[in-house]
Amino acid sequence: MEEELTQEERKIKAGILFCPADPDLVALKRRAHNLNVDYNMTHEDEFDKRDAILREILGEMGEGVRIQGPIAFHYGRHTKIGRNVFANFNFTVQDDAEVTIGDNCNFGPNVTIVTPIHPMVASERRAIRTAQGEEKLLCYAKPVHIGKDCWFGASVTVCPGVTIGDNCVIGAGSVVTRNIPANSFAAGVPCRVIREITEADSMRHKPDILADNQVIDTEE
Repeated sequence: MEEELTQEERKIKAGILFCPADPDLVALKRRAHNLNVDYNMTHEDEFDKRDAILREILGEMGEGVRIQGPIAFHYGRHTKIGRNVFANFNFTVQDDAEVTIGDNCNFGPNVTIVTPIHPMVASERRAIRTAQGEEKLLCYAKPVHIGKDCWFGASVTVCPGVTIGDNCVIGAGSVVTRNIPANSFAAGVPCRVIREITEADSMRHKPDILADNQVIDTEE
């Protein structure tokens, strides 16, 4: 992120409690939320306008990114997206902490990525006393990192602190609560690795579906 971090953002980055109601954070969120509205009011074929708004929202964005909309980025500037990423309807990223998404990832509709965590004890959710003696609502956040060439089915939720390796497929409706190693098919609530993705999964072994198309040979 090129922008200078606020005091509360430095706390977020350090993984310690921060105040989401801090005026500086509220201003950052309001800016992103207003830009979300601008994006969601565009037509699907307004490619340049959409691209420009996304570049205002996001911390980093590669070429060839297409997001169907509507979108909901919480801060936006804490999210970095690689090249040739596609996200379908209702893509939500609650990026209090950093979120990184690698090249060539695809997201089905209603995918949600979350980073903040609230205290488990109810009284602590209401307020915690700060070092200055003030009682405030505080929470903390853990980053989410997604590798390249991943495919997420519809209505997947990725929880705080999760890292998903390259070339993974996450089944529809999964709730990802722990790290997923590269080249895995994982699914479920909570999400778990079902098996490794191998050459046996190639479309070349499904000639009835492949029809008269051809698999492109690539070098790893």
